[in-house]
Amino acid sequence: MYTHYRASENKLHFRLASNEELEQQQLVDRALSGAVVRAIAGLFALLLIALEWTRPCLLSPLRPICDLRVLNHFIKEARDAEGAMRSCREGCSLSEPVTVPQTRVDFNIWEGKNALAQAREVQSGLWLLQQALGSLRTSVTDAALHIHIDNSLRNVQSINAVLRSLNIQEYTPPAGALESEETWRASSAPELLQVYVNFLRGKVHLLLSGAQACQPDVS
Repeated sequence: MYTHYRASENKLHFRLASNEELEQQQLVDRALSGAVVRAIAGLFALLLIALEWTRPCLLSPLRPICDLRVLNHFIKEARDAEGAMRSCREGCSLSEPVTVPQTRVDFNIWEGKNALAQAREVQSGLWLLQQALGSLRTSVTDAALHIHIDNSLRNVQSINAVLRSLNIQEYTPPAGALESEETWRASSAPELLQVYVNFLRGKVHLLLSGAQACQPDVS
């Protein structure tokens, strides 16, 4: 009788363990599938931007991309990436500190800059974030996080495409051109992605919302 009870108890524990393992696997599968959907959505966003900016057989670009919902989509995905990184416990560390742009905005100083200076500040920040996200990609070993990082890198490229649609010429900061007060060092992956979110919400949003090509009096 006692032996039969112990055997039944062992079977029960085995079933419970199996159910827990199954639930954990299902959570992982759902996380991966959600990340894949977001990555596909990001690719479609990039494709739509490319099609909006230029089409075959046209000699000049189409109208500027002024709809801030495009940027809001990228901000949402950046927040998703930050949330996933903060919940990660293994395989998601940054191997060494990376240089990132300052995100705080002094509106008096910002408004005192001309359009070219504002654009170059944003483009320099995007370039720094692209380099930092690339470093994060090589440091992280978690496969689901790779999808978030790759999506973030594609979105930075998409934002640069939006800037080109606004007649803002491409710009890469020369070596040593960035002042120390314009940058700082992020030492963790969540910190880097928080900078990414805040930079999009701050300086990128200011640049796009104030772009001359998007003002009502510009055809």
